[in-house]
Amino acid sequence: MVSSNVDKTRFRPPDMLNVTMLNGTGSNTVDKHQKSKDSVFFRDGKKRIDFVLSYVDDRDGERKQERRREYEANLQKAGLELETEDKSESDDRKTYFVKIHAPWEVLATYADVLKIKVPFKENDIPDIPMDWLFTPFRLPDHIMNPEPDYFTSPFNKGKIDFFLIDDKETFFPPSVRNRIVYYILARCPYHKTDREDKKGIKRLLNNGTYGSAFPLHDSRYWKPSRDSNSESERFNLYTHWAQFFSFFKEQPLNLIRKYYGEKIGIYFAWLGFYTEMLFFAAVVGLICFLYGLFTFDDNVWSKEICSEEIGGNIIMCPLCDKKCGYWKLNSTCNSSWQSHMFDNVGTVFFAIFMGIWVTLFLEFWKRRQARLEYEWDLVDFEEEQQQLQLRPEYETKCTSRRLNRVTQEMEPYLPVTSQCARTFLSGATVIFWISLIIACIIGVIAYRLAVYAAFASIMKDSPTNNIHMVGSLITPQLATSVTASCINFVIIMILNLMYERVAIWITDMEIPKTHLEYENKLTVKMFLFQFVNYYSSCFYVAFFKGKFVGHPGDYIYMFGWSKLRNEECDPGGCLIELTTQLVIVMSGKQVWGNVQEALVPWVMNRWGSRKARSHPESRYSRWEQDHDLQNFGHLGLFYEYLEMVIQFGFITLFVASFPLAPLLALLNNIIEVRVDAWKFTTQFRRPVASKAHSIGAWQEILNGVAVLSVVTNAFIVAFTSDMIPRLVYMYAYSNDLSMKGYINNSLSVFNISGFSKDNRYRDYRYPSGHEKEYSHTMQFWHILAAKLAFIIIMEHVAFMVKFFVAWMIPDVPSEVKARIKRERYLIQEYLHNYEVFSPQKTFNMHTITHLFICLYLAR
Repeated sequence: MVSSNVDKTRFRPPDMLNVTMLNGTGSNTVDKHQKSKDSVFFRDGKKRIDFVLSYVDDRDGERKQERRREYEANLQKAGLELETEDKSESDDRKTYFVKIHAPWEVLATYADVLKIKVPFKENDIPDIPMDWLFTPFRLPDHIMNPEPDYFTSPFNKGKIDFFLIDDKETFFPPSVRNRIVYYILARCPYHKTDREDKKGIKRLLNNGTYGSAFPLHDSRYWKPSRDSNSESERFNLYTHWAQFFSFFKEQPLNLIRKYYGEKIGIYFAWLGFYTEMLFFAAVVGLICFLYGLFTFDDNVWSKEICSEEIGGNIIMCPLCDKKCGYWKLNSTCNSSWQSHMFDNVGTVFFAIFMGIWVTLFLEFWKRRQARLEYEWDLVDFEEEQQQLQLRPEYETKCTSRRLNRVTQEMEPYLPVTSQCARTFLSGATVIFWISLIIACIIGVIAYRLAVYAAFASIMKDSPTNNIHMVGSLITPQLATSVTASCINFVIIMILNLMYERVAIWITDMEIPKTHLEYENKLTVKMFLFQFVNYYSSCFYVAFFKGKFVGHPGDYIYMFGWSKLRNEECDPGGCLIELTTQLVIVMSGKQVWGNVQEALVPWVMNRWGSRKARSHPESRYSRWEQDHDLQNFGHLGLFYEYLEMVIQFGFITLFVASFPLAPLLALLNNIIEVRVDAWKFTTQFRRPVASKAHSIGAWQEILNGVAVLSVVTNAFIVAFTSDMIPRLVYMYAYSNDLSMKGYINNSLSVFNISGFSKDNRYRDYRYPSGHEKEYSHTMQFWHILAAKLAFIIIMEHVAFMVKFFVAWMIPDVPSEVKARIKRERYLIQEYLHNYEVFSPQKTFNMHTITHLFICLYLAR
């Protein structure tokens, strides 16, 4: 640790300080009313505030006071400088603020330890100018590129003059400074015995010793800072990025990375790229929807359903037992027309297109990510993170020690027996909660069956009654689907609150070793919960509803023993019901998510700063302004990714049923980018900067969803849509290769003795009196064979295109590979020249030679 230059004889415990500044020469009291408190510097106006700790004066907290005294004394021993603001200066007259400054010596030491890359030479590889193509969408160059492009190398404290250091005070940007300070805070002990379980700011926050710990924003978001020579980055971000009317402008990713760190920067880079790619999917999906809309006149089967001569003379079997009556087929006329908008030839084309689109999206993102890795100095970051970012919780809870064969040092480890036990308990808990989700889905299915019977029973009055519910446009199937989808959405929102706590508890119990491992494990668990929660109802409608119904006289009931008869699909097909389910769940989630993200933090911040708003601006200090904002927790970015990946599942897994899903996602994401930007810039404290070379485990999850989407869409077209039965009828059973007579062909006859006409039901079975009475006809097996053939062909074509495209597009662009090689070459060359021709080393060699000559002459 770096030794402190603080005069220990002048040190007093922070709880007893009264607006005192500790520095290298002693204490110095300044009249706070002489200058504005809206500053990012100590009261001397020179030392930058790199971090702030806050706590409330607790009369019963003697142990907390002792922890704070010991902790802050150890921070000073580590070389940090502290300055405490008395509670009398805060709004509530209760809160102390401890401001922390990291001097050059500390920054240089830990930059060396953390291998932080810093510039040593300006980049001499020119870029290909393409700016003229995107002029309407570009931001000013000083916003897009806040600093020149440099070749960089890991910082070495022993080779200071190797790097481009103009000013030591500004050499390390604030994001790097707060990262270094947090690294010290996370490992500094607060107990005299230096026990492993008595260290770190996270434990002090958990036990209430401190109320909060955060770095400062550099200014107010609506106006630049007055006390800093540098440009206000927060103000620039708010002006050029967080404004909604900048939605058509590119994002200032370099400025986002410089201000918030690489981890947040790469999230917004991924979100922006995903939104750009959605534009192409949205255009094609809209074209497919318009094709279905404009081909109404070619919809022969709907005309037959609506016709009084055909649909009006077909009497359908009751939709439920006992209470339901017979009904005419033409009463589902509107439902059939609605279904055609989504169930047409364009559906097949769009399903295949989305299989190719998702591959292009993932492959092009890998290239964009590789470019960002190079530009943001993250190429060799993964190994460093595994070695350096050991979680303090792991060090605390793992009391066993063993020798690391690489570092030859003793390190904590989790015994295999404990690890296996924790993994088993974690797996059992996950299975239990997934079973709970499935139980809720079964409950919703039971609701669907019961309510469906109630809705259908309205038709019981006469055998020729039409289906009229809330209106002529709503059939029992549609009414049931809408209400069940709404109930399912409410259940999803409630269960999400529980899953979050359970997933965090399980992951904490497993004691992951590194921060990366912790996030990856939590990511997998949360996505697994959300996948089952959000998509299970859609899977039910797509692949189970209407598939296990039976036939009149031998219907199949839920669980076999219940009185709830399994649901049938609408005569127009189950695809329109899947579309309804998808629209309600997807749209409801997006609207609720945006309202919650924007409204909740704004209301809480307005309430928290209600007293301070009456003060003059000069009296509302920078640390109090940020203290009144919402805390951006270590899982804040995790939820942003989760929201987008769930949306990605909706637009890929079930897109064959709703071509407008990418368009809805595009509109949502245009708003999402600016809402997130506004939220980060105005409503949250500045997060601690951290590095990330990729989107982590989300990349593999996206790949898995992409592969699964090919399968699900093939099955949706084959088994949920009526596309294959129509094509089989047209080419195998129609006399003139037309769809005329398709409706009558797709219905089977059931004879009711004593009734003047035979009743129809949706299936391919032999009529009564036939030697194979009520068994499946040969046409049923032809259709089934065609469906399986379609699935095989579509999957093979999609996967062949997918793997061919992936093979054709390299993950790392050639120019990036050239730059990486160029930079590594320059580092070796410059280090060699530095070692050989350094003026200091040359001076030392001359001095040694001169001494030898003098000694020789003296002899």
